[in-house]
Amino acid sequence: MANTSSARKATRKIARKTEVNKTRRTLLRNSVRKVEEAIASGDPKLAKAAFKAAEPVIMRAAQRNVVHKNTASRKVSRLAHRIAKLGK
Repeated sequence: MANTSSARKATRKIARKTEVNKTRRTLLRNSVRKVEEAIASGDPKLAKAAFKAAEPVIMRAAQRNVVHKNTASRKVSRLAHRIAKLGK
C-alpha cells in the first residue's frame, strides 16, 4: 500500500491511465481482426477498406504509447503485404 500522498496520487493516475489504455488496446485489436477477417474472405476491396480504417487506429495507438511504434509499423506493413498478395 502507498505510504505517501504522492504515491497514492500516482496509484490513482495509473489506474485511470490503465482503463484508457485498455480501451485503446481493444480498439486496436478489433481493427486488426477486422482486416484479417476481410483478408480471409478473399475480397481485396473489402480488405483495402478495412485496412484504410485500421491503419490510423494502429498508428494512433503507437503515438499514445499503447504499443511500441515499431510494433505498429510492423503490423501495418504485414497487413499491407497480405492485402497486396490478395490483388495478385
